Amino acid sequence: MVLSVLGRADSPSVLSLPFYASRVSAGFPSPATDYIESTLDLNELCIKHPAATYFVRVQGDSMVDAGIEDGDILVVDRSLKANHEDIVIAGWSGELTCKRLELRPVPRLVACNPAYPPITIPEGENLDVFGVVVSVVRNFKRH
Repeated sequence: MVLSVLGRADSPSVLSLPFYASRVSAGFPSPATDYIESTLDLNELCIKHPAATYFVRVQGDSMVDAGIEDGDILVVDRSLKANHEDIVIAGWSGELTCKRLELRPVPRLVACNPAYPPITIPEGENLDVFGVVVSVVRNFKRH
């Protein structure tokens, strides 16, 4: 999986759009209600630390079982401490990669696609983590 950095989120603009209080059924359809509870700004929802947040576009299919697909845009927060099982952006073998971080029993980067083997971090080597993935943005209609 190859990532390309799209930019930083240090000066997000505000764009509040209607946010409906009722949920949308993904199973059987239910009668829709038109009740707007409030407005929602996606920047506010996805970006908690603007000065430490950046966006990257995903290339590849190694994270499909985590819901991350080729062409998706990831929102990455560098201020968060990477914990066991977080999805992270890490530097390995000279490139950036998106993988699930496992710290136990040994540090390794794990793809969320069985076609790719885990990358075990050799003892004594430091893994460069460039942030924790906090959100995924996907356009369903791609050109």
